[in-house]
This record gives sequence, C-alpha cells and structure tokens, in this order.
Amino acid sequence: MKIQRRNKANPEFSLAAMTDVILLMLIFFMITSSAANQSSIDVKLPKADTATDNTPNPLTVTINAEGSYFVDDKPVPREQVEQTIVTLLNSRDGKSFTIRADENTMHKDVIFAMEIAEKHKLNIAIATVKEN
Repeated sequence: MKIQRRNKANPEFSLAAMTDVILLMLIFFMITSSAANQSSIDVKLPKADTATDNTPNPLTVTINAEGSYFVDDKPVPREQVEQTIVTLLNSRDGKSFTIRADENTMHKDVIFAMEIAEKHKLNIAIATVKEN
C-alpha cells in the first residue's frame, strides 16, 4: 500500500518582507547617524549672513557663555585646554578644529582658543548659524 502525504510544504521565501525590513533599518540608521553629530553642549551660535556648509572638523572646542571649555563635549579646565587639543590632534590626521562659542561668550575666551591654533600652526573654523 502506498501512503501519500496530503499537505506538502511549499518552501518559498518572500523577498518583499525582507525588503521592507531592510528599508526600515536603512531609514533608522540614517536618522540616528545625523543626530549623532549634534553636540550635547547647548550654545547659541552667532548668526552670519553667509554661512557655507562644510564638513565638520573631527575636533570641536566649545565655549559656553560662562567661559567654560569643552573639548569634544568633555569639560576641560582652561589650563589644560592647549595640552588636550594638541594631544588629540597629534593622534589624528587633520590638524584643525572647530570653535563653537556661544554668542554671549567674551572675546578673550575665543581669542584664547585662537592663540592655541596660531601657536601650534593649526587650522580653525568658527561655527555660526545662517541668518534667515
């Protein structure tokens, strides 16, 4: 006697579901990667009439309105800012950093960071917001 199976499994794989999952993952990673570049230090950047969108420097020096310094979002005492910047840039390819100073920061605090760049022949960029 020959026994036959009534339910034969049809092993098919639908690519439509996999495509949806990959598309959702792509959107998720694109959104989270753009948010990851934002600094956690809250400063009001000064406005400029002409602001060009450049590739951000890998190192940022943030100065808030009270005159506190942050190197890559880590608080650094004023006496150690120069040593920290030079040490971090020696281990990287680019010899430049971005100064993110609050619009109410005193000039002496910004000039201090600029003098570090001049002393060590580093390039600097000053972050601004485009005026609408």
